[in-house]
Amino acid sequence: MPASVTISRLFYIGPDGQSPFSNLDLSFGPGRTGLVGRNGVGKTTLFRLITGELAPSSGTISVTGRVGVLHQEVQPKLDETIADLFGVRAGLALLQRAIAGKADADELAEADWTLEARLDEALARLSLAASPETPLASLSGGQRTRAALAALLFDAPDLILLDEPTNNLDADGRAAVAQMLAGWRGAGTGVGAA
Repeated sequence: MPASVTISRLFYIGPDGQSPFSNLDLSFGPGRTGLVGRNGVGKTTLFRLITGELAPSSGTISVTGRVGVLHQEVQPKLDETIADLFGVRAGLALLQRAIAGKADADELAEADWTLEARLDEALARLSLAASPETPLASLSGGQRTRAALAALLFDAPDLILLDEPTNNLDADGRAAVAQMLAGWRGAGTGVGAA
């Protein structure tokens, strides 16, 4: 079944008592969908409702497929690296043990021998020259955004939600995001300010 989101009669009251949505009906599936509006109208809130971070006051949200999210800001933790962002630190360490002849038979059977090549390909797809050991804190805001996008695609979700994906990006970064989106074959929604 293709990835999709169906929202029916959505109503949400925020902590401030305001309601950005009243009986909202919306659906999207394979392809690209854009939500455009002024800052503060509820675009990010809608994403948080879709992902389950927030619960609707009433109505339903049905999601088919696995969702990946790019948040507006990528805030690295102390000592977090590209490998951590991609969730591959342990897999890369296993490969290093295997190459050094220190992995046992069970570990060798579990090793993902394509991991390094797939990681390099994901970073190149977003025009980011970085190694798995690169600290995220050493990257500019735009580079961290591109790294987060690369990690998102590496994880291969069925549906991607991009919250202001071109924030902090220079012209080359915006072009890399546009190229990535042009090649995306799953379902996806991006938001931007008007």
